[in-house]
Amino acid sequence: MGAYDVLERLASDGFGNQPPVAYRALDFLVEQGLAHRITAKNAFAACMHPGHPHAAIFMICRGCDRLAESDAALIRSAISQSAEQAGFAVEHTVVEAIGLCANCRSDET
Repeated sequence: MGAYDVLERLASDGFGNQPPVAYRALDFLVEQGLAHRITAKNAFAACMHPGHPHAAIFMICRGCDRLAESDAALIRSAISQSAEQAGFAVEHTVVEAIGLCANCRSDET
């Protein structure tokens, strides 16, 4: 969901209808580990593993916008090793892969 989608839901539930309200709510959810920001879509998604620290990779279907979250511990480890070799300290990593989900792949054949 984008911020304006969240804003519409908040407004329909009687909460504020100004964009800062939605962004504050979304920032809070991200800070609490309950949601993730999906950069490629400028949107947010509920965390599939709330309350458990984890490295995630997001797979985004370019056909239907379906989003899947999976463990990215190996990717994060490789990034950290490369960064260490370069003398760089990684503070935040976002891994997003864009492609086609199984349904959209079968639709193309």
